[in-house]
Parts: sequence; C-alpha cells; structure tokens
Amino acid sequence: MGENVTSLFRATAAHSPSMAALTRAAGDGGGPIDFCIPVNPYFPTPGMWDEMSSRLRDIITYYPSSADTITSELCNLLQLPPQAVAMGNGSTELITWIDHLLVRESLAIPVPTFGRWTDQPMETGKRVDMFPLQESSGFALDLAQYAEFIRARGTRAAVICNPNNPDGGFLHKHAIVQFMDAMADLDLVVIDESFLEFADAEAEPSVVQEAMLRPNVIVLRSLGKNFGLHGIRFGYMVANPALAGRVRSMLPKWNLNAFAEYVVFMLKEHGAEYAQSLQQVYRDRLDMSSQLSALPGLTVYPSQGNFLFVRLPVGAEGTVVRDRLLTEHRILVRECGNKIGSSSRFLRLVVRPQTDVRRLVSGLEQVLYGTRRGAAVPELATGTSYSSGTAAVDRLVGASNGAGMPGLAAQAMAAAPSYGGGVPMPQPQPMPVPVPVPAAAQMPQPVAPQVPQVPQFPQMPQPVAPQAPQPMAPAAAAPSPFAAPSGPTPPGVPARGGLTAAQVRGTNGLAPAPASGWPNSGSWPNAAGA
Repeated sequence: MGENVTSLFRATAAHSPSMAALTRAAGDGGGPIDFCIPVNPYFPTPGMWDEMSSRLRDIITYYPSSADTITSELCNLLQLPPQAVAMGNGSTELITWIDHLLVRESLAIPVPTFGRWTDQPMETGKRVDMFPLQESSGFALDLAQYAEFIRARGTRAAVICNPNNPDGGFLHKHAIVQFMDAMADLDLVVIDESFLEFADAEAEPSVVQEAMLRPNVIVLRSLGKNFGLHGIRFGYMVANPALAGRVRSMLPKWNLNAFAEYVVFMLKEHGAEYAQSLQQVYRDRLDMSSQLSALPGLTVYPSQGNFLFVRLPVGAEGTVVRDRLLTEHRILVRECGNKIGSSSRFLRLVVRPQTDVRRLVSGLEQVLYGTRRGAAVPELATGTSYSSGTAAVDRLVGASNGAGMPGLAAQAMAAAPSYGGGVPMPQPQPMPVPVPVPAAAQMPQPVAPQVPQVPQFPQMPQPVAPQAPQPMAPAAAAPSPFAAPSGPTPPGVPARGGLTAAQVRGTNGLAPAPASGWPNSGSWPNAAGA
C-alpha cells in the first residue's frame, strides 16, 4: 500500500476512507487488518456466514418486509414492547431524526465523542455546548460537573455516550438514572448505548427500562457493532411510546433492508454463540491493553468498549504513525485528530484477536522506535497542511464553547463538586478573547416563577411494561448536586447563533443537512441485559 492509499485520508470528508475504497486503492484485492472500525470480530459465526451466503440471491432480489415487521421480531427477541421502539438504517439515521424532531435550539455533549453528536446539530444550525473531558482525569465524565455545565449554559437537550467513543469511559446504571431524573425538565436526554454490549463492569448496565417511564429520555442502541455487521446499517432506539412513535412516524416504510431482516430473524437461534463472542472480546481487551501498555511512552486508557484509546509517545504525530502502519504493515488504525476535543496524538484501536494484536504491536514498535526502542517518530514538518489536529477547535471550545456565552463553562466546572468518585476539574486558565456573539443571539434573563428543586432520587423498580410517568413529590432532604438552580433555567441561544461543523473545523464542503447480558438455556438476553 503506497501514497495512493494514504492520500485517501486527505480526500475524504469522513474520519477515514471506507474499507472498500482502501481495497480498491491497494490494487491487489486485499484490504488491511482493520483496527479502525469497531465491530465484533467473532460474530456472526462461520456457520451463519455460510447460511447467509447460500441465501444471498433471494435476500438481495426481493423487497424486505416492512420496518414494523422487522421491529416486532427484534422486540420479541429483546423482550421489549414494539410501541416503545423505533428501528433505523443505522444509528446515524436515528440521530438525524432525533436532531430534526426533538432538538430545538441547543444540545450538550461531552467531547471527545462520536462525531455525529457534535456535527449533526451544528449542521442544522443548533448550538452545541461541548463539555471537555479532561486528559488529567483519564477522560472520565463527572456527571455533577456536567449537570452544572448544562444549567449554566441553559442547554435544552443533553447526550451521554456510555461507554463513550473514543475513550471507552463507563458510567454505572444508578448514576445514569440519577442524571435522567435530575434533567427531567430538559426537552430531551439521550443515552447512547451503542457499545454497551461490550461492557463487563456491571451485570445489567442498560437503562432502557427506566427510559420507557420518562417522557424526555431516549436510549440509542446499535446492532451493527455488536453483531459485527456494520455494512447492514441497523440500530434501534427505546423511549416512552409517545416519543418513540414520533420518531417512528417519520421513518420510511422500507428503511430497513433485506439483509437486516434476514439477520434479525436468524438471531434467535444463535444467542449462545453471541454471548460467547462477547466473552472473547472481554478477554481480548485485557490482553491487548496489557501488550500495548508495555510499549515505552504509550498510554492506554481504561475502556469498557471494544476499543482502546491510546496516547502516543511525546513527539509522535498520529497521521505519520497511521500512514506508516498502513503503507508498511497493512494495518489500519483510527487517528483521532479530527475528533473535537482530541488531537493527532491519540489513536483509537479496535479490540481484535491476539494474532492481529501481535502484528499491531510489532508494527508500532518499528514505526515508533525503529531499531532503537524508545525513540519516537518525529512530528510533521513545520508548515505542513496534513496534520488533522484540532488545537484551533480546542481554543474555540475553551473560549466560547461553540457560540457565545464565554466563561460559563469554566465557571461551572470550577464550582461544581465531585460526584461518584470523579476527579475534580483543574482550575481553568485565563481564556483567550472569545468570538463575539451577534446581539440577536444574546440570552435575555426572563422573569418567571422559580423552578422547584429536583428531589432526591428513589430506587426505580424494574417494570414489565411501560407505565405512565408519575409526578415526583417534593423532597424534604438536602438538594441533589444535580438539582436545578433556584432561578429559572435560562432559554437557549437561538439557532442562528450556532456554527456548522465545517465552520468549527475551519474547513469547507460540509453542506447543512435537509429539513446484554447472557442467555439462559439458549435464550436471547433482553435489552436490559437480564
């Protein structure tokens, strides 16, 4: 693989060229070992591949069943009520409709994270309030500080990815439930559980059952990642039936393809194999983390996903490492310089079998240290335009957090208490001069009745079916660290004050978008992992 292959990274608007594009550019019909795309390498099983191959002609010749039929079968498998579920052509389709239908003016998201959660609302003119995760605390998300940040910004929608992508950070179920209750006055709270099937820190980590009881919570789940089938493009969301129905009503009747239907209907026979595949990924993650941690100067962060977030040694440039691994060793890695809140010093490496990991470690040793272990590769020459680091974006986020309201993020982070064992944020440094905000986008201070404080959080029962949400009685105890401020939540900055993803990254060419658990006796685990 030569220069014609690595040049694809400079030509694509996505974070990486597709595997099909890389294979075509290689010219020899073979692709690289993939440490970039986070899929389960052990599922489907060889027998399942053979079965799908034998039915290929029928699968691609005929129309699939309606999305309602496929959704009903998935719900039977996961023990979920169909009226609380909407299936999409990949999680990105659902993120797009969530943005169009339910995000009015502003959305909060910790960064770095999955790029569509920052880019999609910015591309439709919303304000995105980016809460920077600190490298000094291992990119751990402190929910108390995040809640204070949301209150200070007046954000109307909030997202948590659990585990987070790219670092694999994990939050326990009880903390997520507390956060959802504390944010009950927001328009929307999204818990993106796309990688939760790979987590082993908790037996039943999902909050899908709790989401169905609340009128403003959506849980997003992936199927392509944990089933090893990214190309099929299928995922689903779980919410209160009214909220799920609103999204479902906008989806095309045949938004799911025939491959998605075939896989969903064959899964019920393969629950045990699926569980075994997840168990193997857990073991591989520990082994891969151990091998990478032994490399001098390389930092590996704790992860509950099927990937590891690593910081390269001082002096190493991620794009150089990526290109040399690809051209010299036929290994594809995810360089994270174009993730907001990250830089080119970080890679995300997908968990793969041990034979592939040994090849990765050998390639990294040669690229990073050459013949003398410990000597890192040099950075790019001064003046190059090839680096995809986001220092300019980080300055913009630190100064004005995307659009206006300079300083509030720093105030919230400095004042917020630690919660759940989180490491307090370091004191913020003086900010550079922020980007001026148009007068029309300044936030007025309305006079309105005071909002009652959110009470302490009771233990939630595990429901069998969705029930109407019950009003919460005022609490006599001390207020929660997540409680709303004594005054009203200020309104969000109008959409016209937002930035597009292209403007944030200083590029052009991005047009706005148009207006588990374990099986018992061979059974499939339900969506809550029970």
